[in-house]
Amino acid sequence: MTEKLSKRNWFLITLFCFMGGVAWNTENMYFNTFMYNSVYGDATKAAMEGTMAPSTAVSRMVALSAIAAVVTTFIMGNLSDKLKNRRLFISVGYILWGGVTATFGFITKENTANLLHLSDEATILTATVWMVILMDIVMTFMGSTSNDAAFQAWVTDVTTPKQRALVETLLSVVGTISSVAVTGVGTFAQAGKLSYRTFFAGLGIVVAICGVAGLFLLKDPPRTVKKTETKSNYLADLFYGFRPSVIKSNPRLYLALSAFGLSVVAFQVFFPYLLVYMQYVVLPDNGGIQNLIRPSVIVTAAIVIAAIIAAVVLMLKFSGEHKAVFLAPSAVLITAGLFLLSTSTDIHIILIGVLPVVIGNAIINILLGAAVKDFIPEGKAGMFQGIRMIFVVLIPMVVGPYLGDLACRGSAVTYLNELGVETPVPPKNMFFVAAIVCALVLVPMFFLLKKGVDVKETPAAEAEEHA
Repeated sequence: MTEKLSKRNWFLITLFCFMGGVAWNTENMYFNTFMYNSVYGDATKAAMEGTMAPSTAVSRMVALSAIAAVVTTFIMGNLSDKLKNRRLFISVGYILWGGVTATFGFITKENTANLLHLSDEATILTATVWMVILMDIVMTFMGSTSNDAAFQAWVTDVTTPKQRALVETLLSVVGTISSVAVTGVGTFAQAGKLSYRTFFAGLGIVVAICGVAGLFLLKDPPRTVKKTETKSNYLADLFYGFRPSVIKSNPRLYLALSAFGLSVVAFQVFFPYLLVYMQYVVLPDNGGIQNLIRPSVIVTAAIVIAAIIAAVVLMLKFSGEHKAVFLAPSAVLITAGLFLLSTSTDIHIILIGVLPVVIGNAIINILLGAAVKDFIPEGKAGMFQGIRMIFVVLIPMVVGPYLGDLACRGSAVTYLNELGVETPVPPKNMFFVAAIVCALVLVPMFFLLKKGVDVKETPAAEAEEHA
C-alpha cells in the first residue's frame, strides 16, 4: 500500500459515498414522510382504526429493513471476499439500488387495490403499508450488497490506519452533504410541490448512473485480487466473527462496535420521525415556514453552521492523532444536545441543540468508524462487515425506532390529515429518551480508552491464529 491514496481513489470514495448517501437518505428520511403524507395522508377514520398507527408502520419498516441489511451484508460481504471482486458487487448493486428507488413512487393505495383486487378501506391501507415495507426490504438488499458489504470493504482494502481517520472524516462530510442535497429536493415532495413519484424516480436514476460509471472506473486493490488463497468453508466464515476465540483476541474491535452501536441506537430513537416532527410540530409551533425567515433565526442558523464547519476543519486536522481526546467528550456533547432538544420546540433552542448533536455525532462516526476498520484482522474486511452491521444497523434500527414509537404513541400530540382524522405525531420527549441511551455510550468507551485506540500502521491479523 502506498503512503497516500491516489486522486482516483479519493474521487471514487467521494462519488460512491455521495451517491450511496443519496439512496440511503432517500430511504431513511423520505420513505417515512411518504408513509405519513402519501399512504396515511388521505386515509379515512375507518381505515386508520383498522390498521397500525403510522409511527408503528415506520418502526416496523426500519426494523425489518435493518434485519435485511444485516443478513445481506453477512452473505454478500463474505461472497465478495471469496470472489475477490468488490467492483462488480458495488457497480451492479448501485444500478439495481437506483432502479428499485425509482419505482417506489408507484406504490399507491389505488394501485395496491387494483393489483390485489381489494375493496375494504382498512385492508387496502394495510396492504399498501406492507407493500412499502416489502419494497423497502428489496431496496435494502441492493444497498447493503453494494454499499455496506462491498464499498465499505473496498474502502478498508485501499486505506491504511494513518489514512482512515481522514477518510472517515471525508465520508462523514460527504454523507452530510448528500443528506442536505436530498433534503433540499425532498422538501418540495414533503410540501406537495413535487410528486413523490418524480422525487424517487429522479434520485434513483442518478444512483443507477453512478453504478454504470463504477463498471469502468472502479478497480480492486492488489491485496483483494492477489490475496494468498486459503482453504476455508464459506458457511463457517459467515459465523467467523461470532467465535469466542475471535472475540477474545479482538477486544478493541468489539468494544468500538459496542460504543458505536449505542450511539446509533440513540440517533435512531428520533431520526426516523425527525422530518415528520419538523413538519407537524416544529413548524406549527413557530408560526409556519414564513415566520422562520426572520433575523434572529437567520443569525442563529448562521452561527450554528459556522461552528459546525469550524468543528469539521478541526477534526480534519486533529482527529487522526488525538482519537482518545475526542471520543468521550463527543458522547457528552450529543447527550447534552439531545437533552436540550427535549425541552422546547422553539426554533432557536432547536438550532442551538442541534450544534452539539451534529458535532458530537460526526466525531463518533469518524473516530469509531476508523477504529473499527483499524481493528478488523487483515484480509477479512468483507467477513466482518456483517458483524459491523449487527452493531451499527440491526440493533440500533430495531431498538431505536421501537423506543421512538413508544414515545410517539404515548404522546397527546396529533394532527388532522386531509380527511380530518386525528393522527399521532412524534413529540419532543423522544429526544430525552435518546439522551438517556447516548449516555450509555460512555460505558464501552471507557474500557476501549483503557485498552487504547491507536494501532500500528499495518494492522495485526490478531485473529488469524484462531481461524
